[in-house]
Amino acid sequence: MDQFKQTVFIHSLLIAAVILGGCSAQPDPIIDSKGVNMTVYEQDLAECKTYADQVPVTTGVAKSAAGGAVVGGAIGGVLERRDAAEGAAVGAITAGAASASRETRNQEQVVKRCLRYRGYRVLN
Repeated sequence: MDQFKQTVFIHSLLIAAVILGGCSAQPDPIIDSKGVNMTVYEQDLAECKTYADQVPVTTGVAKSAAGGAVVGGAIGGVLERRDAAEGAAVGAITAGAASASRETRNQEQVVKRCLRYRGYRVLN
């Protein structure tokens, strides 16, 4: 693998790591706690998180990674025939990471909507 290809591959891995790192760093919802029984809130939050677990993160990541591999492989193959495998790897990593980020945001939205429907004022 020549220097340019190594650089592209390493940058793709770094982008994927940043995206995935952002997924795991998301805090719990921030609520206006004035007048809120925090024991009840913690129970409601746990129940809402259970609903959010129904968002199919792993399925979406797998499908996106497969699609990214196909596209990356095609691009790598067009640019230089022997680079199809490298392109597929970069495409799979990048698409999988983007999908994980998107599905994690979906989970966060489910939790926030659930809490709002239960009467909490979600601030973030």
